[in-house]
Amino acid sequence: MGKGSKASKARKSAGRSASGRIPNDVYEAEIFRLQTEFVKLQEWVKHTGARIVVVFEGRDAAGKGGTIKRITEYLSPRVARIAALPAPTGRERGQWYFQRYVEHLPTRGEIVLFDRSWYNRAGVETVMGFCTPEERALFLHQAPMFEQMLIDDGVLLRKYWFSVSEEEQLRRFRKRLHDPVRQWKLSTMDLESVYRWEDYSRAKDEMMAHTDTVVSPWYVVESDVKKHARLNMMSHLLSTIPYHDVARPTVHLPKRPVEAAGYQRPPRDHSTYVDDHVATLLGDRE
Repeated sequence: MGKGSKASKARKSAGRSASGRIPNDVYEAEIFRLQTEFVKLQEWVKHTGARIVVVFEGRDAAGKGGTIKRITEYLSPRVARIAALPAPTGRERGQWYFQRYVEHLPTRGEIVLFDRSWYNRAGVETVMGFCTPEERALFLHQAPMFEQMLIDDGVLLRKYWFSVSEEEQLRRFRKRLHDPVRQWKLSTMDLESVYRWEDYSRAKDEMMAHTDTVVSPWYVVESDVKKHARLNMMSHLLSTIPYHDVARPTVHLPKRPVEAAGYQRPPRDHSTYVDDHVATLLGDRE
């Protein structure tokens, strides 16, 4: 082994804890750096009129939502939108399958992150029997053509599959069960996925076989360690888009204007203020 390889291994080991996981301080620094790059990407999208679609798929509790949250944390909701569609209505069930997803595609200068997407048909709808075998077969035939149309029209399409182990998924479900702010994430449909692990695996394998194409490939994100998954996915997405810094006009804060002569602020008792909850908390600590 050459000196270069040894040095490279030393650098990698220095950035990891004894457990093999990235230390919190390194993670926080890198996630902020990547978020800063996403702000640059946003400005490039606005400047060039680019249209970006990012598909997030994977098993329940695989870490898709947490990654989306970190990507959009500092972005403008006018530029970066999250599309997380509910179950289709009766009217939508009568439409061409892709129709309701088309409505959420970006216009010029927008980014849309699909927290689950048209691939519901190849996953939960297939496993739970919400679609017929014929509908599923038609989807697997049409999906590559649908995505080719988006790409031909200039849309930058990226597809990510978050891969979580059976043991880690179950651990996250148990954690959600006792977490008052995350219990809403645990549904009866999620619990079904525990009993249908192999069915979902077979459905995913067939989906990949039909839709992992040269022009629209799937990128698999190992997500048993959420922090690693976020950094890996975010870094990869940025690396696939040829964005660059966009010149912004220099902004100078003006001097504070002189208050208009004779203005007086109305008395406080003319307005209704919220209670000082913080003062109550601090008083309880004393």
